[in-house]
Parts: sequence; C-alpha cells; structure tokens
Amino acid sequence: MSGSPATRYAEWIVSHSRLVVVLGLLLTAVVAAGAAIGDPGDGDIGQFETDSEETEALEEIEATYGTDDAVVAQLVVRDEGGDVLTRDSLLEGLRLQRDVREDEELNATLDERGFVGLENVVGTAAVVEDRAAEANGSPDTSEPTLEEQIAALESRSDEEVEALLADVLDPESDEGRQGQSAGSEAADPYDFLPSDYEPGETTADARIAFVFQVDDGGPDEDPRAAYDAQVELADQVDERFDDAFLFGQGVVDEASSNAVGDSFAIITPVALVLVLGVLAFTYRDVVDVLLALVGIGVVMAWLAGVRGWLEIPSSQLLIAVPFLLIGLSIDYALHVVMRYREARAGELEAVATPERAASATANGGSVGPRAGMTLGLAGVALALGAATVSTGVGFLSNVVSPLGAVRDFAVLSAGGILATFVAFAVFVPALKVEVDERLESRFGRNRAKRPFGSETGLSNQVLSRVVAVPRRAPLAVVLVALLLAVGGAYGATGIDTEFNQADFLPEDAPEWATSLPEPLAPGTYTISDDAAYLGENFAERGEGSQTQVLIRGPVTDPDALAAMDEAGSGVSEGDTIVLRPDGEAAIEGPPTVIREIAGDNDTVAAALEERDTDGDGLPDEDVAGFYDVLFDADADRASDVLYRTDSGEYESARLLVSVQGDAPAQSVADDSRDIAAAVDDAESVSAVATGGPVITAVVQDALLETLVEAFVVTLVVVLGFLTALYWVRHRSLSLGAVTLAPVVAALAWLLGTMALLDLPFNSETAVITSLAIGLGVDYSIHVGERFVAERRERESLEDALEATITGTGGALLGSAATTAAGFGVLALALAPPLQRFGLVTGLSIVFAFVACLTVLPCLLVLRERSLDRAS
Repeated sequence: MSGSPATRYAEWIVSHSRLVVVLGLLLTAVVAAGAAIGDPGDGDIGQFETDSEETEALEEIEATYGTDDAVVAQLVVRDEGGDVLTRDSLLEGLRLQRDVREDEELNATLDERGFVGLENVVGTAAVVEDRAAEANGSPDTSEPTLEEQIAALESRSDEEVEALLADVLDPESDEGRQGQSAGSEAADPYDFLPSDYEPGETTADARIAFVFQVDDGGPDEDPRAAYDAQVELADQVDERFDDAFLFGQGVVDEASSNAVGDSFAIITPVALVLVLGVLAFTYRDVVDVLLALVGIGVVMAWLAGVRGWLEIPSSQLLIAVPFLLIGLSIDYALHVVMRYREARAGELEAVATPERAASATANGGSVGPRAGMTLGLAGVALALGAATVSTGVGFLSNVVSPLGAVRDFAVLSAGGILATFVAFAVFVPALKVEVDERLESRFGRNRAKRPFGSETGLSNQVLSRVVAVPRRAPLAVVLVALLLAVGGAYGATGIDTEFNQADFLPEDAPEWATSLPEPLAPGTYTISDDAAYLGENFAERGEGSQTQVLIRGPVTDPDALAAMDEAGSGVSEGDTIVLRPDGEAAIEGPPTVIREIAGDNDTVAAALEERDTDGDGLPDEDVAGFYDVLFDADADRASDVLYRTDSGEYESARLLVSVQGDAPAQSVADDSRDIAAAVDDAESVSAVATGGPVITAVVQDALLETLVEAFVVTLVVVLGFLTALYWVRHRSLSLGAVTLAPVVAALAWLLGTMALLDLPFNSETAVITSLAIGLGVDYSIHVGERFVAERRERESLEDALEATITGTGGALLGSAATTAAGFGVLALALAPPLQRFGLVTGLSIVFAFVACLTVLPCLLVLRERSLDRAS
C-alpha cells in the first residue's frame, strides 16, 4: 500500500502540513472574498421560471395590454355573530383611510384609487344624495373626497345609514349605481361582502376593502416601499378595530421573515446543543471538536464566496445547501479522525517505516501524529474522493433542469461539496497534525484516542449486534428491503405534487414555545388563518387570485366572440373559478365589457342593436366596426380585453378569470385550461391559459420533471463512475451496483414515508432525490471501501464484516446522529417549509444510515458467497 496513490497523497499532505495549512487559509480568504465583492442579489419564488407556451403568452399580454401593475392588499373587518355594516363601523373604516392619506409616507405608496371598499360606496352615495338635495341646478359631479364621505355619514342617524345601505345593496337603485362610481374596480357592492351574504340584508359579519398601491419596483424587483407600508398599515388596522386584519404580500413576507427568525431563535440553541453533544460524545475530545468546527467554518466561507463570485441569487432551495454541507463536513471529519485514531492505536508491526516506528516509540507505544495521519488519511482518501465525485454528480445532475433556481442550487451545492473535500481531506488533516504534534511535544499530552465504536459501551454493543444481521439472514434482509422499496415506490405515486401558497405561510407557535423566556418567545402568527378565512369567505383580489386566457387570431369572428361568452358555462360550484352571486363564472372579457359599456352608453347600445341579430347582447356581424365604436366610447375599458394595433387591426383578446386565491396552483391551472379549451372550440382562434397560478403550475411540473431527469442522470452517472472505480481498483464489475443498491432502496423508503406522512413535493422538497442519493452514496462508499480493504487483510468473512461495521460504522453512526439531530430540530420551526425540510432531510439521513449498515453488508455477503460458489 505504501506505493499507492492514496499513500503518496497522504504522505505529501503530512510532510508539508504547515505549508498546506497556510495555503489553505490563503485560498479560503481568496474564495471567501467573493462574498464581499460579488453581488448575489435577492430572489424569490419568481426565480423559478421556465420557457413555456404559458410564459410566452403572459409576456405577450404584458407587452400589448395595459396591465394593472398595482399592488393590492385586502383589508377585512369582521365581527362574528355581529354586524360590520353599522354606521360606526363604516365611519371607522373611512377615518382609517383619512389617517393613512394624511401620513405622507403611507400616502405616497397608494395609487390614485387608494382604498376601495363598501364604506366608500356608501359614503359616495350619501354625498351624491346630499348634493342632489342642495343643488339648485345641475349637481356637483366631482368625485367625493374622504372628508365629504365622513361628513355625510356623520350627519346621518343609524337608521338613515341603514336605509341608505339598503338602497346601495339594491343593484336596481340609483344609489347603488352612484356608489359604484367611486373609483371602484369591483363589479358591484356584493364584491365587498362575504360569499354567504344574503342579498337584501343590511347586516353582515364581515366586509372587505381593497388597498391599491403603486408598484415602485423595477421589472424584476419587489415593490418594497409598498410592502413596508402594508406592515405599518396592518398595525394601524389592529389598533383601530377589535377584529380585523390586512392581508397582502408585504404582510406575508414580514410574517414569513419573522417566523424564520423566531424559528432559528428557538431551534439554534437546541441544534447547537444536540450537535455539539453528539460530537463531544463521538470525539470525546475538545480539540477534535474545535478542529471540526474550524473545518465547517472553512466550508461555510467557501460557500459564501462561491455564491458571491458566481452571483447566485437567493431562493428557497438554497436554504438546503448549508445544512447539507454541515452534514457532509461532519461525516468527512469523523471518517478522517476515526481512521487516524485507529492508525495511532495500531500495533508497531503495522507501521511500515523505521521512522514511523521511532515516532511510535517516542509516543509511548502508539503511532505518532504524522505516521498516524499518513496511515489514516491514506485509508480514507480514495473513499472521500469517490464520495465527493459521486455526491457532486448527484447534485450537478440538476443542471438539466429547465428552472434557473434549480440549476443555481446544483452549481452551488457542487462547489460546496468540493469545499468540503478541500477542508476535511486537505486542510483539517494538516492542521490536526500540527496541533497534535505541538500539544504532545510542548505539553506532553498524549493525543492518541480510541476510535468511536471500538470501545466497550452502548455504541459498540449496538454495532456488534448489527454485525449479526448479515451473518445470519442476509437474504431475508435483502428481500424485506426490496419489498419495502417496492411499497415505497408505489406510495410515491400518490405524493401530493400540487403547489399551494398556503403551505408556505407561517403557523402560530405551539403552547410550549409561547412559554419560553422573552428572548426566545416567538411572536403570534395568524397569517395562515387569515389566508384561510379570505379563501373561504371572499373572492380574493391580488396576487394569485386571477388567471388569464390569451386569444390569438381573428378575434372579430362572431363565432370566436360567442365562444368567449360561453367559455364559463361549464364552471360548477366545486371548481376553483369564482362564481358571482348570480351563479355565473367571474370571467371578464370582450362579452362582459360589451354589455357593460352598452348599458351605460347609448351610442354603443345603438351600434350593438344594429349588429345583434339573435338577441344575445353580442354583435353577430361587422364585429370589427363595433369594436371601433366600443373604443371610441371607452378606450381604457375596451383595451383591457382587446388589443388594437396602431393601424386599427384587432390581433388578440383576453379573458380575466377570477379564481380562488387559496386553491392549489395545479387545480387552478386545470380549470383555467378548460376555459381556454372552450374558446379553442372556435376553430378560427387559439387560446392559451396563463397568469400567476398557471405559471406556478408550469414551474411545479418542471420541478417534478427535474426530479425524474436528475434521478435518472444521477443513477446512470454514479453507477458508471462506481463501476469504473471498482474495476480499476479491485477488478470488479459488480461492486458498483452493489454499492448503489442500498442508496436506491433508502430513497424509495423515503418517498413512501413522505406519502404516508402526507408531505408534498414542492420547492423545498424538490431536491430530495439529490439529497438522499448524495448522502447515501457517501455512506455506502465508505462501507464498501472498508469492507474490500478488510476482506483482503482477513481470511474470515465474519471478521471483515465486524471490522467494517464497528470501524466505519462507528464513524457513520456519529455522523448520522449529528446531522440527523441538526436537521431534525427544524421540525420545531414555525415556518412550514423549514419543518418539512428538516423532517424529510432527517429521515433521508436515517434511512441512508440504516440501509448502508444493514442492506449493504448483506449484499456484500451474498456477493462473496456467490463468487465462492462460482469459483
């Protein structure tokens, strides 16, 4: 072995240890400088973009239509069992609006519409009524100010306000139409009332108002000023009303950010205690624990630097990378240190050179630090290198993804895995030699320690019992593992793959967390309940509550117009498409705009009557000429649903489809595509469903496609690599497949468990195949390499198994326990994404460890027996 590449590598590291430490620190400083020099930028779920028909349609809509880029928040006032339509409650809503308008910073974030709610409709109707009573000639038709609305309601009694409200809620009354003219984009006052509101009633237990803000961000930026204003406005709402809340993206972001902060405040001490406790128990040496932490610090510095140099923006997936690297770092460190300890605790005869023998004699009969590290590092160098390549390939396989954020995740993970090898196969071994040698020579402390798992104790007893499994029933274990894997693979077909924004909203802390002392006590989070309330009681307005259908072709064809009108006829109550109080689907398009403008404009009504031959309220001939009349009457409204070129040609139309904001994206996309398919029935035009929820569904589908592609690529490449590696090293074509089999089994177990626990596939669990294969292959290679090495040196198969499981198994046990504990505590987080990620990752580590210490030894035994029979 003395002439092997691994031995030569280890000898060079040890003999130049001081130079290696200095160069390692310099290289780390250069790489880490990227964190300060580079500008990764911030990212969000919007980074999950992919080229698709739906994306192209949305880009065309944004380029050709006057899209409304306003930021919309929802203000809900409720009184369970009470009434929020009283004079006092409506006045309180108007006074809140006045206070916000008087605040220069908050007012600057509002667009010209500002607040639009039932209180504005009622206030406007009151002002119009007062003006009509006071007018000698024509009444003032200017839009009433907030002060006028407040004064008009304050001058009325409760009974008078209730009577006015009854008229406003009567769509046939003049007050209702006048109130709707208050700049409201809502179709009618019913849009401000819950879905269970009974028409004609003047009481309700909840109402909603919409806050329209200016989108001051660039094309790829968040409107931060508007979002910050939402947070401040939410506080004012809480102070003014007994039971009310503001819901908007700014409030969601603030709650999510605080929940992550509170989560880490709770779990960091727990994780730190668990990880340090397991490390202390495994190493039983303060110096080795500190060296492991130094190595982890080097890896984290490289991670930040690589991200800065490559300018990789943040995304939800990247939260997995540091946790993954900490797990790999602990694993690498334990293997190096434990093999080093095994070498130092060996007999003098095992030392190959006289110089090492002299070193051992000088160290009281144990191998000296340099000789021990040479032997130990040489024993694991190839395994660490193979694990680095295979694990890196497992993550780099995600570069085939059509999603930019997943590709960034793949590159950053691969860079971090390389950093882990540099830190724990180069830097830390050299540093440990220097530290141990200095402690022994200057302070006379013997740094030779027993490796974990070799001492008599609980861990040794557990590992010794594990040895008995492949000895007694290897075939039975393999069959059970196979059956569980098949069951897991079948269960994986039932995993929820729908993307639901509500799954990412923070939840309120459990009782035990609220009783923690003040620095650790989390805040109160009602955002998830608020979102559920909105979804159940109101047709939401804002992000995620609307899809679009882009219609291309001759949109002046009467058949195309009729198809648009009938597109929503198949919508039923169980669909995600919002239904209006009259039972019609809430779809806005050319047909609805035609009827709306014709109802208010005599010229348009006359033009429509001339061209409507079947009495359905739509033109059946000279549709292009009618569209010209429509644009002359109200160009802004017509351009919302029709695109007219500068030359006067009509190239496309669009439908605006209101959907349930809390519904899963895939369900919304399916229902929206049904609307598009209905329009497609008109052979003259083509229709494509698009919009936020549809794009999200497309991205989620691409994410699942990534899982399958990455899984296949990873298996093929890793299998090829391991097969080539074992052929070159051991002239075996079967060892690669045997080594990889437990990893695949562990992944199948994991997927089946996710199905049992109802854990969905989404943006933070999408990398689970890479994570499971990466960690699993790392464990499996260490066990396989150790077994082959022990089998060559020992005549007995049982002895080789025992040395492998108690030796390498001890390091794996310490690594798995530490990383599983570190990940597992994330299940205590208040943020659901952190909870799911911690739980799934912890399970993947446990399953990988179990498979590598039970299934793999059994496969190795069966392989040995097969080879013996064949020979």
